[in-house]
Amino acid sequence: MTTVRRRVARVAAASAAATAVLCVAAFPSPASAAPAGTPADTPAVPAAPPVELPAGMYGTTDPTYDGVWRQSLAMLAQRAVNVMPADSAVTWLLGQQCDSGAFPAYRPDTTKPCDATTVVDTNSTAAAVQILAALTTHPDAMNNGLNWLTSVQNADGGWGYSAGAPSDANSTGLVIGALAAGGAPVGTRLSTRDRSPYQALNSFAIPCDAKEGGGAFAYQPDKSGALLPNADATAAGLLGGIGKRMVTTGVEPGPAPVCQDLHPLTPERAARNGASYLVKALAKTGHLDQPPMPGAADSAPLPDYGNTADAVVALTTAGYGEQAAAPMKWLEKNAAGWAKENGPAAYAQLIFAAHTTSTDPRTFGGTDLVKALNATGPTPKWIGPKPLTTDEQQKVLAEQKAEKSSMSGNLWTMGIGMFVALAIWALYVLRARRRRS
Repeated sequence: MTTVRRRVARVAAASAAATAVLCVAAFPSPASAAPAGTPADTPAVPAAPPVELPAGMYGTTDPTYDGVWRQSLAMLAQRAVNVMPADSAVTWLLGQQCDSGAFPAYRPDTTKPCDATTVVDTNSTAAAVQILAALTTHPDAMNNGLNWLTSVQNADGGWGYSAGAPSDANSTGLVIGALAAGGAPVGTRLSTRDRSPYQALNSFAIPCDAKEGGGAFAYQPDKSGALLPNADATAAGLLGGIGKRMVTTGVEPGPAPVCQDLHPLTPERAARNGASYLVKALAKTGHLDQPPMPGAADSAPLPDYGNTADAVVALTTAGYGEQAAAPMKWLEKNAAGWAKENGPAAYAQLIFAAHTTSTDPRTFGGTDLVKALNATGPTPKWIGPKPLTTDEQQKVLAEQKAEKSSMSGNLWTMGIGMFVALAIWALYVLRARRRRS
């Protein structure tokens, strides 16, 4: 999952291309279409001046290529921390949806119905479906979005950024998350060639014994058909491979991941192979890297905050929280400034990582991410109590268990006492009767 401004940089570079190409290269999703086989992130570009935005929107920058995406992520992050988005925020998102159920990146004039010139895409729609599922108040809009997504599934079982575009690991993983959020069966969602989304994901998995990137996922095959490792695609493939959405909770950590080539390759095995690749990539510096901007004087790799956050979410969700702990600490120490520069979607990515790892996003390296995110959009409808962390939940459960055990012990003691009392009473009555006789 890449952040907004990085994708906008790609859009600017591709602005002279055909519309179909623009759709693939432009948008802010895990499926940002950098050229096949290249890293999905590019360095941030200077912030554009604030623009006048419709009521209810998050952020201050031009929403042309990321409006629905950043809106959906912002509200998903708010719900993860028990904040209810403003009605105006939900209304704006609903207004972006076309009658077909699809969402565009941004539709400036919602008084005009969508037509053939309206550029809709799977990533905007999948993100919107996930927040609509989380809100639970607009099931028709959510189901319409799901219906459109299933209607544009490719024959290979996956999805590309736009309808009919070649499948890629990022878009396919993101749509799997939307299907899971909406309660749609993922494994049985078969294409016209009886291919499932998981089979499509597996087609991007690099064998463990490959010379480069064993276990990783590729974004797409390159022009020669080769699969090249991509950390962004690997995080998306891992999360999709285990059928999870963007907002998840961690599980009990287990052994470190290992890469194993199985035949046939199962979705879970492919996902865990991807985890082994991410762990190795993160071990080098404690975070993921991205290449410098073309022509930059400094050729050193740049920290990749967004994809590091996504990797933390994916690893922790798959049971590799111990391997994600150091990258999470690195994010706490270094990523707040990045989020401030990049806005709502970036804040959301950090909140997702905090939520999954039971880290308090309100004290994230000295920054209150929740407060900062809320400030980028309309005033929330309400802000609930701080959710309990996993450790706190376990403590409460242990206390409840101990209390229940103590209560059971007390009841047992009372029962024995009553039995003894009844026995004494019965003996007394029996003796009294014998005396009378």
